[in-house]
Amino acid sequence: MTDSSRTPRRLVVAGGGMVAHRFVEALRARDADRTWQVTVLAEEPRAPYDRVALTSYFTGRDPEDLALGDPALWADPSVRLVRGEAVTGIDREARAVTTSAGRTLDYDHLVLATGSSAAVPPIPGTELPGVFVYRTVDDVAALRGFVEEQRARWDRPVRGAVIGGGLLGLEAAGALQALGAQSTVIQFGSHLMSAQVDQGGGEALARLIRSLGIAVRVNTATTKIRPNRRGTAGRLDFADGGRLDVDVVVVATGVRPRDELGREAGLEVGPRGGVVVDDRCRTADPAISAIGEVACIQGACIGLVAPGNAMAEVTVDRLLGGDAEFPGADTATKLKLAGVDVASFGDAFGTTEGALEVVWADPVGGVYKKLVLSDDARTLLGGVFVGDATAYTSLRPMLGRELPGDPAVFLLPEGAGGAPSLELPDDAAVCSCNSVSAGEVRAAVTEDGCTDVAGVKACTRAGTTCGSCLPLVKKLVSTELEKAGVAVSKALCEHFELSRAQLYDALLVSGVRTFSEALDRFGTPAQAGAASHGCDICKPVVASILSTLAPAHVLDGERSTLQDTNDHLMANMQKDGTYSVVPRMPGGEVTPQGLIVIGEIARDYGLYTKLTGGQRIDMFGARMEQLPDIWQRLVEAGFESGQAYGKSVRMVKSCVGSTWCRFGVQDSVGMAVHLELRYRGLRSPHKLKLGVSGCARECAEARSKDVGVIATEKGWNVYVGGNGGFTPRHARLLAEDLDDAALIRTIDRFLMYYVRTADRLQRTAPWVDEVEGGLDGIRAVIMDDSLGICADLDAQLAAHVDSYEDEWKATLEDPDKLRRFASFVNAPRTPDPSLAYVPERGQVRPAFPEERDTAVPEPVLVAGATLEVR
Repeated sequence: MTDSSRTPRRLVVAGGGMVAHRFVEALRARDADRTWQVTVLAEEPRAPYDRVALTSYFTGRDPEDLALGDPALWADPSVRLVRGEAVTGIDREARAVTTSAGRTLDYDHLVLATGSSAAVPPIPGTELPGVFVYRTVDDVAALRGFVEEQRARWDRPVRGAVIGGGLLGLEAAGALQALGAQSTVIQFGSHLMSAQVDQGGGEALARLIRSLGIAVRVNTATTKIRPNRRGTAGRLDFADGGRLDVDVVVVATGVRPRDELGREAGLEVGPRGGVVVDDRCRTADPAISAIGEVACIQGACIGLVAPGNAMAEVTVDRLLGGDAEFPGADTATKLKLAGVDVASFGDAFGTTEGALEVVWADPVGGVYKKLVLSDDARTLLGGVFVGDATAYTSLRPMLGRELPGDPAVFLLPEGAGGAPSLELPDDAAVCSCNSVSAGEVRAAVTEDGCTDVAGVKACTRAGTTCGSCLPLVKKLVSTELEKAGVAVSKALCEHFELSRAQLYDALLVSGVRTFSEALDRFGTPAQAGAASHGCDICKPVVASILSTLAPAHVLDGERSTLQDTNDHLMANMQKDGTYSVVPRMPGGEVTPQGLIVIGEIARDYGLYTKLTGGQRIDMFGARMEQLPDIWQRLVEAGFESGQAYGKSVRMVKSCVGSTWCRFGVQDSVGMAVHLELRYRGLRSPHKLKLGVSGCARECAEARSKDVGVIATEKGWNVYVGGNGGFTPRHARLLAEDLDDAALIRTIDRFLMYYVRTADRLQRTAPWVDEVEGGLDGIRAVIMDDSLGICADLDAQLAAHVDSYEDEWKATLEDPDKLRRFASFVNAPRTPDPSLAYVPERGQVRPAFPEERDTAVPEPVLVAGATLEVR
C-alpha cells in the first residue's frame, strides 16, 4: 500500500489532445492514493476534444459539444489543466520544462503527448490565403469562415479542392460539401484511401464518392497553387498539364509527428520522425515517456486513436508500478462520411505469406468486400469493406481467429442466408478505441448490473469515442440479458411499457381511438388515470398509429396536440425558423403552367427554390403566417401537399422509362405516379421513399429506396429495405417478374406489415433484419400469408386509399385550423407592414444574393430594438 501522506510526485503532460485526456483519465481512475500530481500543458485554448468527430462541426455541432469525458476531471485537485500554454523546451538534466509563457515547471516524470501536425507538401503556393489544413477546431473554423465569405462574394458555387485522397482528405471533401461548396479530391496515388483499402476497394470508393457529387482525380500530382487577382488561391496546376480553377484548397496529405521537443532534448527519433520508445512507452531517458502520434513505437508512428489510448494505459500502469507492455497496433479504420460506408482492418492488403483473398464485388451496386485468410482458409487475417460495411462490426473482433464454416458466406448480401452467427470469445476486442473486450461488456451486465447500453458505456467506456462498435455492444448486452432471464425492455417511453408494435396491436384490437383513452387503458401504472399528457415520444407515435387505424386530419381535435413541430404546421421547419413548402409532383411530372405558378410564388414571397433528389421543387424561407396564402395559390393551381414534413411516404422517384427512353422496357413513370398517388399521406414509423426504374440500368436508383421497383421484360422486380441515410443500405430482392396487380399487392402488404410491426423511428433496413424471420419471414407473410393477416393488411391499405384527403386543401377550408398559423393574436393574417423579419445572427437562406429577385430586407428597429420573431 502506498503511503498517501507523502508528497505527491510531479507529473507533466506536454500536449492536450485525445491521448493526453485518456492518460489523465486512466491515471485518476487507478491512482486512488494520488501519488502523482498532474499538470497538463495544452497548446490549444480549450480542453481536450474529440478530433475524430471534427467534421460534425460543419453540420451545426457546437465545438463545446466535442469536449471529451466528464468536465469534473479537470476540477480534481490533483489535476491542473493549463490551456493555451505549450511546452517549448526540456532540460533533461534538471528535469524541468519551459513553456511559451516563460515559466519553468519541474517534473519527476514527463509524458510527451504532442501528437502530430498536418503534413504540407513542398508545393509552391501553399502559403496563399485560401489554402487550409484540416487538423484542429481553429483550422476548421477558419475554413468555414473563408468559405462563407466566398459564398457571399460570388454569384456561383464556391469551388473547393482537397489535395489528398486519404481518410482525412475525404472527410475534408465532405466538410466542403456540407458548407455548400463544390468539392474535388486530388489523389497522387492510384486510388483513394490507399493506406487502408486495395485497388478494387479504392475504385468502388471512387464511384461512391462521385455519386455524392464530389469529383475525384487519381494519379494526379499537384505542382503549383496559383493566386487569383485578389491574391488568394485561384488555380491548381497538375504535372500532366491539367489545371483546376479553385476558390479554396484544403491540404490533407497526412501528418507528421511533433517531435521537435524530443529532438532538441537529444532523444532518439525514428527514421521517419517520432520520439523512439520501447514497448513500455519509455524513451531512452527513464524519466520521459511518449504516447500517441508523437511516439515511434515498434518502428512506426501510428496516426490512430486506439493505439494512442493503448499507449496511455501502458504508461499509467508503469507509473503505478505495473508491468504492462504495448500490445501492438489495431489499425482498423472506418470512414466517417455520411453516404459512404468504408472500413478495413488487419492485413487488408494480404501481405502475410500464403494469404488467401476472398472477394465479393458488385460494381453496379457500388459494393466491394474482401476477406484475407490464412493459407488454410480458416483464420481471419484482415478485411476491406466498401459500400456495405455491416459485417465489419462482427468480423473485426474475430481477427486472428478461425471463422466457422465457409468464409465466403460472410461477404454475401444481408438476407442471402448461410452466414453462421459469431459467438465472440471473451478476449475478442469489441471497442478498439478504448480497449474493451467482449468479456468486459458481458461482465458489465452479469457482474456490474448494467441493464442497457448506456450503463455499459458508462461502466466500460465502450462506444464512447468513435461509436462504430455500438451495434455490437448492443447485441452483446441484449444477449447477456436474455441469457440471464432478464426481459429486454422495449418500452416506448415512461408512459407506455408496450413497444410501438405492441401498442399498435393493442389499439387495433381494443378499438381505442384517442390518445387519452390509450394512456388511460394501456399506460404505465404510474400514468394511468393520472393527469399526464404524454411526452414528445409517445404522442407522435400514437398519432401515427391512429392515422392508419382511424384515418383523420392531423389537426382534427385532440390529434392536433399530438403532432411534432413539422406535422403541427404541415411544413418542415428549417434551421433559421422559417418553413419549406413542398408541393407533390407524382413521378416528377409537372406542367408548364405549374412551373409558372411555383416560380411566381417563389418570386412574390422571396423564397429560395431547389430541385431535389425526390424530383420535386422545394421552396424555402416561408414564414408561418405565409403558409396558408402560399398553399391557397398552390391548391388553386392543382397542387397538393407533398408530405415532406411527416414520417410518411415522401415520394416515388422515377426515370422516364419506356415513354421516352430507348432502353426502357416498362412504363416506369406511369407506375411511379400510380404508386405515389396510392400511398400519399400514409403515416409510418419513419419516412418512406420509393423508386421505379424502367430497366436494369437503374436510373431512378430504386435499390437505395425503402421500396425499389425495377422493370424487366416479364414485369417488375421489387426490392425492399434500402435507404440513403446515415447508414446507407441497398435494398434486397423480395419478388421477381410481377405483373402490375401483383406488384401493387406486394407493396401494399409490405408497407402495412412494416407500419404494423416496426419500432418507433425504425427505418425499413434495420426492420427487415430484425423482424421475425428476416427477409424470408417477410416474404412468407406477405406472399404466402403465413400469419393469415394478408386480408387485414389489404383492408387497411384500402381504407387509407379511400380516406385520403389533401391535408392543406382541407385546412384551407376550415377556419379553426387556419387560426394556428397566426404569428400574432392581433394580426392573424397580415402583420404590421413596418415589421421586418431579421435572420438570426445574420444567417441567410442558402442562396446567393445575386440570384434572388427579392432581396432579404434590412433590419428595422422598432422602439429602439430589433424585433426577433419566432
